[in-house]
Amino acid sequence: MNITEVVALVTGGASGLGESTVLELARHGAKVAVVDMDAAKGEKLAASDPNHVIFAHADVTGEDSVRKAVKKTVDQFGTVNVAVNCAGVPDAAKVLGKKGPLPLSLFNKVLQINLVGTMNVIRLAVEQMVNNNPNHEGEKGVIVNTASIAAFDGQIGQAAYAASKGGIVGMTLPIARECADYGIRVATIAPGLFETPLMAGLPATVKEGMASGVPFPRRLGRPVEFARMVLHVIENTMLNGCCIRLDGALRMPPK
Repeated sequence: MNITEVVALVTGGASGLGESTVLELARHGAKVAVVDMDAAKGEKLAASDPNHVIFAHADVTGEDSVRKAVKKTVDQFGTVNVAVNCAGVPDAAKVLGKKGPLPLSLFNKVLQINLVGTMNVIRLAVEQMVNNNPNHEGEKGVIVNTASIAAFDGQIGQAAYAASKGGIVGMTLPIARECADYGIRVATIAPGLFETPLMAGLPATVKEGMASGVPFPRRLGRPVEFARMVLHVIENTMLNGCCIRLDGALRMPPK
């Protein structure tokens, strides 16, 4: 798929990996809808490149909310042929903490946003994409999900997060197999430690310690490196039904 012909929804697009993806797609000529709950950041991002970017306020866990975001994108740009799922929360808690057992409300919240939210966007994006005209390869759309190396190397306290990201990895292949009949590809990226706003709040010594555990390059990932991988997935038609670790060969310790 040619990036200049891309019309993408990017959830969690107002900050972090999502924001970098929005900027990189727009820089290469794609049209992008920033789908996020943060209206202030989303509107500011859209205003920075009004020819290529719009903001669509949405909660990824709500059907009506995501449908409205899809409709706004189609109304503005004529179609949707790429969906990038970056929305997520990292809430951590032990199964048995100092205040008692892991609250089920926290566990459910993480799964609802990270896993159910991803599925919600996928199913509604696919519903729209099947109406697209296929390109010369028969392709109508591309779904790019965001998991995490926690899906494979979850640390103590990450039961909810690892479960949600493991679910994304696990559903990638069956969805890709189904969507193959529609001319839609599905792939997942599992990033390691990246320099996101979440990391920005940590002391420099803590970040340096985390970066030192990455075999090579011995640093935190840059959000633009994630964004470039998204672009590569979109452009490389053979990437389908797979999960790509983007982690500098990092394998997380137990804690």
